[in-house]
Amino acid sequence: MSGFLQVLVLALMPALGNFAGGLAAEFLPSSRRTLNLALHAAAGVVLAVVAVELLPEALKATPTWVLALAFGLGGAANLALEALVKNLSKGRRGSGGGEDTGGPWMVYIAVAADLASDGLIIGAGSSVSFGLALALAVGQVLADIPEGFATIANFKAAGVSRRRRMMIAASFVLPILASAALAYWLLRDADPIWKFAALTFVAGLLVVAAVEDMINEAHEAAGDARGSVAFLIGGFCLFVLVSGYFGEA
Repeated sequence: MSGFLQVLVLALMPALGNFAGGLAAEFLPSSRRTLNLALHAAAGVVLAVVAVELLPEALKATPTWVLALAFGLGGAANLALEALVKNLSKGRRGSGGGEDTGGPWMVYIAVAADLASDGLIIGAGSSVSFGLALALAVGQVLADIPEGFATIANFKAAGVSRRRRMMIAASFVLPILASAALAYWLLRDADPIWKFAALTFVAGLLVVAAVEDMINEAHEAAGDARGSVAFLIGGFCLFVLVSGYFGEA
């Protein structure tokens, strides 16, 4: 199997974990409280991706000003996406008078961005060794399950049909495959400063997505309780444990 096909197969692993979470939201009982907990867990995972996988490696090999600029651009990109989704949502309400699904779509964008970062990490890791890329892929599988659950549960609560929800869940394979392929072809032989600048750009996008989009949606679904904080911490710890275990394997 060629190196490119290996990267694509590895990138499918987190996508399948995300899809499994979506299926769980379809066929298991859920409530607004469950959605709140799942979104907190997903936010914890996203923050762990940034804190454990992205920034530490970037800080070792890239000037601080480059990281600050890339992080800021990533955050600005998230704000631009949010504005675009809200404008599209307003247009949809104005023409059809239906329910506003802008919130769920912002969670969708946040999860898609996280999966894109997974692909970027896997593609970049493959330039070092297949073993590193495999460890990164396996570490992401369980971490993406709560994100898939939260996304589909959110669309379910918004009244989106099951057929569309399944299409939405399946569509998450696209950002991770596209970013893995992009990283493989463009970052494999690139100067480290460009590789880590790209990773930091994604980190900025993910932090804004977790704090502004996922947590806000969790608060709109149900009021926070002690369990909400526990799931946030649990999501963070889960990714740290899985990433650390397979990273050392």
